[in-house]
Amino acid sequence: MPGAGVSGAGFTLRAGRDADAADFIRLVGDAWGEYPNCILDVDGEVPELRALASYFAAAGGALWAAEAAGRVVGMVATRPLGSDRAWEICKMYVEKAQRGTGLAHALLGGAEEHARAQGAQRIVLWTDTRFEAAHRFYEKRGYVRSGSIRILDDISKSLEFRYAKPLVGLAVEALDAAAAASAERSLAEMLVACVADGAATGHLPPLSLETARAFWRRVSGEAALGNKLLLVAWQEGRVAGTVQLNLAMPQDQAHRAVVEQLLVHPDFRRRGIGRALMQRVEQAARGIGRSLLTLDIRAGAAAEALCRSRGWVAAGRIPGFSRDATGALTDQLLLYRTL
Repeated sequence: MPGAGVSGAGFTLRAGRDADAADFIRLVGDAWGEYPNCILDVDGEVPELRALASYFAAAGGALWAAEAAGRVVGMVATRPLGSDRAWEICKMYVEKAQRGTGLAHALLGGAEEHARAQGAQRIVLWTDTRFEAAHRFYEKRGYVRSGSIRILDDISKSLEFRYAKPLVGLAVEALDAAAAASAERSLAEMLVACVADGAATGHLPPLSLETARAFWRRVSGEAALGNKLLLVAWQEGRVAGTVQLNLAMPQDQAHRAVVEQLLVHPDFRRRGIGRALMQRVEQAARGIGRSLLTLDIRAGAAAEALCRSRGWVAAGRIPGFSRDATGALTDQLLLYRTL
């Protein structure tokens, strides 16, 4: 995380101090006051706000404050969780007038950098179920819902969502229905970028973000029904690729599954992400007892060479199957692999 004196667009980030207590209490209280029945009882429920820097230092973590025109306008902290090399983001608040300025991204990005430098492999956070604007922000940063809702025994009757993401290197994970729904924004932005880059996805450019989000909403619905398995790849904490496994086969074909929508964000091409996704989707299929996989792709697409290198076999070619962005007809290949 940036230390004292690091500046952004109209703000400065510095280490948080116990002497900032009044400002931190104001930030938290103002943010909670934007939502119904969110009541801040400092001494009864969050007394650590009286000496927050000392509190996080004792936990092996750190705290930062953001100043603008001599006023504290933001805060964030992070600390190790003591298991699975995970760190937690805590006390992330930005004054309402500073939202949309890039300050929140600077605070969270800096806290992530600090956690990564300390050896964190994964980052988690908890956020009140009522804080919908915060959810959108975290999802934009590549976080997805993870695990159960936490019930707090406080006067605000708080329920909290757990968000998480891999932080380091290349990681591929299967998302449950809640995580799939929360990944909708990041996946939609990636789909728009892939279509604009010429990927064969069933869509033609320009693809609107609204249409892309509707597509992923349907996918998360299928995941909730158990009809699809959704895998997502992160590269250094950013959503970088995805692939689906369609499990909804006829009764006499329950031994097979269909690989669909293998996508790698254009910003992350040639980093082994497509190969990692294919490896994991094949492992997942094998793990649930599927012994035959099929996949159809546009002839000549980058995925063709990848699949052939992994032992996939061409079963046929359909000429003039679809049109590309120029309107030209393109051929489609049907590939299969026995596991």
